[in-house]
Amino acid sequence: MLIGLPKEIKDNEYRVGLTPGSVQALLRNGHQVRVQSGAGVGSSLPDEEYQAVGAQIVSNAEDAWAADLVVKVKEPIASEYQYLRQDLLLFTFLHLASDKALTEALLANGTTGIAYETVQSTDGSLPLLTPMSEVAGRMATQAGASYLQKSQGGRGVLMGGVPGVAPANVVILGGGIVGTNAARVAVGLGAQVTVLDINHARLKYLDDIYRGQLQTRFSNASTIEELIQTADLVIGAILIPGGRAPWLITRNMLPTMRNGSVIVDVAVDQGGCVETTHPTTHSQPTYEIDGVVHYCVANMPGAVPRTSTFALNNQTAGYVLALANQGLDAVRKDPALRHGLNTYRGELTYPAVATAFALTYTDPGLALGSP
Repeated sequence: MLIGLPKEIKDNEYRVGLTPGSVQALLRNGHQVRVQSGAGVGSSLPDEEYQAVGAQIVSNAEDAWAADLVVKVKEPIASEYQYLRQDLLLFTFLHLASDKALTEALLANGTTGIAYETVQSTDGSLPLLTPMSEVAGRMATQAGASYLQKSQGGRGVLMGGVPGVAPANVVILGGGIVGTNAARVAVGLGAQVTVLDINHARLKYLDDIYRGQLQTRFSNASTIEELIQTADLVIGAILIPGGRAPWLITRNMLPTMRNGSVIVDVAVDQGGCVETTHPTTHSQPTYEIDGVVHYCVANMPGAVPRTSTFALNNQTAGYVLALANQGLDAVRKDPALRHGLNTYRGELTYPAVATAFALTYTDPGLALGSP
């Protein structure tokens, strides 16, 4: 199979879909790999490292996209829709439930789209989303600490305080992978941390491992409204696999928050869990509404691309090799990859996306049929 590795073009996105090691594994299995020149430079992986393992370096995106299987990191943006076609298998983050234009483009072109974020193991875990959630969670606290500085528009609060002065009050909405990693850094910095979730077992787990270093609360509208009024930093860490995040903080709640407080909405890729969320970029990461600083960068891990690229490839490489070796049979045979299938030959095969846009859903097994 011919595999294409185009360069990411989203604002300040420096990750790359395949490391030279992943490319080498594909080549050893008899496949060909085209790498767009400069695709790995942002992750400190120059063209020479790809050439050394036998990849073909191509000068433009068109040649990299002209492959049987294209492996990326971020979803295609509008200027890349021209490369979508029916005989293309695309493996990347898609986040379709918050992107109707991309959903329609994939369907109109008949592209087979497998989304990293919806590949799901039999135990319910999301193996390809997890490493980026770990990175984003840790970065969320770092970003929040930075934007709490007065020079960045924040309240002028130090996360850990100093002797005799209270630390920052951090509220984390969601105790999953993102929330747990955000809490880890916030606790490490000495902040006062409260994690909310609707899963009692998850709250018990966090309570047990932190032994009083953070507080846990059951999440409901009343508790959220109460806690954000005294929060310095709120981190949105909600995930509905493949679906749009619910609004847990509404527009009319913002005036009750402290002036100069910060919201970091990691759920922005899935539409955000704050009503006033809209995607921002690393170039222009924040905006302010009612005195509350909003940080809503949709590709946070792209700021630490080398760490993120290797963490992602640790999980994706095996699936890429399976797709290259078996094609769509890999999707038919592997329940995890079937969960990842979002579009196939003009049919929408992920229920949460169909619900988000009131479109017709087709079961992936029915869509794929026999080999």
